[in-house]
Order: sequence, then structure tokens, then C-alpha cells
Amino acid sequence: MAKTEYILSKIEELDANTGVKRTLFAVCPNSMAVIKAAFRAAKRNNAPIKFAATLNQVDGDRGYTGLNQFEFTKLAKLTADEINYKGDYIIAIDHGGPWLKDKQNVEKWDLGKAMSAVKKSFEDAVAAGYDLIHVDPTVDIFLAKGEAIDIKVVAKRTVELILHTETYRRKNNIAPISYEVGTEEVHGGLADESTFDTFIEELKKGLANVGLADVWPCFIVGKVGTDLHTTTFDQDVARKLTAKVKPLGSYIKGHYTDGVTNPQDYPLCGMGAANIGPEFTISEYDALIELEQEEAKLFENGKIAVLSHMKDTLWKMVYQSNRWKKWLQSDEAGKDFSEISIERQNWLVQTGCRYIWQEPEALAARYKLYENLKRAGISAEEVVLGRIEHDMDKYFYAFNLVNLNDFLK
Repeated sequence: MAKTEYILSKIEELDANTGVKRTLFAVCPNSMAVIKAAFRAAKRNNAPIKFAATLNQVDGDRGYTGLNQFEFTKLAKLTADEINYKGDYIIAIDHGGPWLKDKQNVEKWDLGKAMSAVKKSFEDAVAAGYDLIHVDPTVDIFLAKGEAIDIKVVAKRTVELILHTETYRRKNNIAPISYEVGTEEVHGGLADESTFDTFIEELKKGLANVGLADVWPCFIVGKVGTDLHTTTFDQDVARKLTAKVKPLGSYIKGHYTDGVTNPQDYPLCGMGAANIGPEFTISEYDALIELEQEEAKLFENGKIAVLSHMKDTLWKMVYQSNRWKKWLQSDEAGKDFSEISIERQNWLVQTGCRYIWQEPEALAARYKLYENLKRAGISAEEVVLGRIEHDMDKYFYAFNLVNLNDFLK
């Protein structure tokens, strides 16, 4: 049994015996600090943790974290060993599909080239020891503006990518992995019930036709009320979708769970897992700004010689990256950064820092900040990690994961 299915089966068994429902917590590993904080929080809460890495974050070109798939799994193991974390953790691809990697979108790769690149990414993930792959071919950049992709095309491409991955895995005698399908994005078409049903039907038929009737996704992503700018989890929709996929042996997976106002309702509605990502970039950013304020006080008192200029560096680098443009709202389209409200500028920088954390200039500013504070007896890294861990802890508790590792041994 694949690791993810094993954990889900134990959660089901515990639910039957105790009535306590649980939802797996998935962290998007968008920085070195988030990865380390996730393991530390998992150890403290004695709970499993999942890492859902997009191809923008981790891929053959090393993404914006500076890691390829093999380096990521190696780093995860070394980090777990460093803090003596003995529990289970899941390594996964998040949103694996054509044009979901920014480079493919910007450079307008054709379908064949984009699909080939995704297949290579999946092969490397399997070879590196990943546990789960989110297959998400719900984007087609060559459709007319406003035109939704045909859900049957989504199912067909999903089958093609799973078939390729399973063929590679079995040929190389690699242990079974798990799959996740669908998307919560509007372009994915799984937002309404009839399209959702069509997708499930086409996927089941397509997998059977290629001899993979024994392969079925453990997670199906559902649109449950949360997206980039909404934070209320829709319990009614979640219960309906959960009931729909349970006979298939699947669980509904929630994305964009960042800052959700009612995380405690996820397990109550039978949600299998939930992703949180940008929220922890904000945590990291806020901690660094707090530390810079302490640095300024030390500078005024003559305790340090040169300021790090941490905030100015981050704002400049996020702006120069141009990746903030990806997240502009419709009424902001075409505007320069300076023309956007200061509240939105702040949000774009807070969440956009994940793209530039590993750039040399950002690393140099952080190093200078940490060294300045070290002279004053302040462990800056501990402050940053502590802030991220604090914001992670609420999900371990809300999802009823504390001490789950005791039942997974």
C-alpha cells in the first residue's frame, strides 16, 4: 500500500473506533525556513506532515527554491534526521500539468512540449522517492479568453499523464505512489456538480481502457468555498462532494486553505487533506520585518555598524521579478506596481517573497540581519521559525492531528 493510502486508512480506522475525524495538513514548501519549520512543528505535535511542491518551486531546473526533486527529498530526510523527527511525512507534486509552470505559460510552449516536460518532471519525482503526484491538466493557454476547457479533454490528459507515470514506475520496480486529480480553480471546470460527475466518469473509463483499472486517485480536489481571496470553508458543499467520492475510495482535498476562518470544520466534513502555502510566506516576511525593527533600535544605540535593509531589499526584488503581475486582480490589470493600493502592494510583496527568498541579494540581506541581531544575543532564525511554526500549529490542532503518529507506528 502506498504511504498516503496507509495513513488515510489508519485515520478511517481511528474514526470508526473513536469517532474522531482527521484531515491531513499539507504545507507548500516555498522556502528553506518553511520546510524546517514544518518538520519542527510536526515533531512537536507528534503528527504526520505533507509537502505539496509545485513545479515552480521544485523541478529539474531547480525552481525558485533552488531544489530539484532529488535534492528536495534528500533535504527533507536530512532535516527530519537533524531534529530526530521519526514520524511519517509525504512528499508530493502540487498542480502538475501543462502550462502550470510559469515558464511554459510565459514562453507559450505548445501542448506536446509542455506535456513532455510534465512527464519528465513526474519521472524525476517518482525516481526521487515522491509519495504522491497531483495530476492537473486543467489549463490550456491556447483557448479563447473566457472559454472553459472541455472536461473530457481534462480527463483524457489526466489519463495520459497517469499512464506515463505508472509505466515508468512499474518498469523501474519502484514502490506504488498515490495520485490526486482535479483543481479548485475556475478554469478547471470541477466547480459545478454535473461537470464534476462527468470528470469522474471519464476518468474511470479512461483508466480502465489503458489497463489501469487498479489505479485510482486518493484525493480529488474540490472547490469548497476557498480561493486566493476568500477564506470561508463551505461545509455544505464539502459534505456533498465528500459523500460523492467516498464510494469511489477517494477523499476531497482542499486548496487555498490559507487563513481560512473555520479550519476546525474540515475534519467534521470528511475532508481528506488541505493545502496551505502563501500564508507561511507571510509569516516569514512578517517575522523578518519585526526583526528589522529591532535592528533599527540597535543601530540607533550604536550597537551595529551597517543596516541590512531587509524590507527595502525584499520590496525591490519582488518588484523586479515581475511575478507579482501573475496575481493582479481584474481591476488592476495593466497598472504599474506604484498605481496599486498600498494594501495590495503589501500583500503582493508578502506573498511574492517566496519567489525570491533564494536569490543572492535576499540571502545576503537576511545574513546581515541575522548577524546584526546575533551580536545583541537575539537568535533571529529561531524567531522566524517560531513565527511560522506558531501559524502551523493551529492546523495541527484544528485538523485533529496531534499525536496521530502514535497510531501510525
